[in-house]
Amino acid sequence: MQRQDFRHWQAQFLRLRSNKIFETVVIAIIVLSALMVGAKTYEETNRFATILNFMDWFVTLFFLLEISIRLVAEPRLRDFFKSGWNIFDFIIVVASLLPVESSETVLIARLLRVFRVLRLVSMVPELRMLMNALLKALPRMGYVALFMFIIFYIYGAVGSFMFHDVNPFYWDNIAISVLTLFRIATFESWTAIMYETMEVYPLSWIYYVSFIFLSAFIFLNMMIGIVLEVMQKESAAFEVEQGEGEAADIKYLRQHVTDMQSQLSRMESMLEKQSERRE
Repeated sequence: MQRQDFRHWQAQFLRLRSNKIFETVVIAIIVLSALMVGAKTYEETNRFATILNFMDWFVTLFFLLEISIRLVAEPRLRDFFKSGWNIFDFIIVVASLLPVESSETVLIARLLRVFRVLRLVSMVPELRMLMNALLKALPRMGYVALFMFIIFYIYGAVGSFMFHDVNPFYWDNIAISVLTLFRIATFESWTAIMYETMEVYPLSWIYYVSFIFLSAFIFLNMMIGIVLEVMQKESAAFEVEQGEGEAADIKYLRQHVTDMQSQLSRMESMLEKQSERRE
């Protein structure tokens, strides 16, 4: 009897977890938590410290209740921890139980409450898709970043050798030169730096133009291309998961064709056996 009652409550929690109104309430509480963290950065809110602390405990208890509902609603508890997003939510909620009043843990507790905002990503499927695309694109973007570092290093060394006497503030050593090149790559007053060196080296514009061409045009477009490619794959996977869109239709057609081929193979084998029996 107790097992049936547990299954009954489990089914109720499963429906509650999948309810759109419940998901909207959770998202609203996450946004409220983010606003509370932002409000605590203003000194004017110190007079409302009691109210903010009460609301903070309310949000913490609500998140604890929400994660408990999701845990109970899972048919098998271990399946809950198979999802990276579930593990992230569980860690954030449990770590938020650290008391803010303790002087030793106040900084850690406040930082963990800031990370509550990231729970919004785990709750909204579209944001989750974007985050997955970003994480999957990072390894390939790392190779582009490594190539960019090589170019920055070469141009930084050349700039330090050539323009050190023009203005040591920008070209004193390779580290400062790389920072200057990063400023140039972001187009932050780069023409002023270029015209300053052109007064001594008239052809130094070739140095700046070639660097901007490599960093701003080629490498940036390579980064964008990687992100777009991964985004396209993640979007197709999201459509398949939701059962909507062109990707889902293509998957259904492929599965249907595969089933038809298996059926034809079975029919051919049956016909072959019948023909052998007749012979």
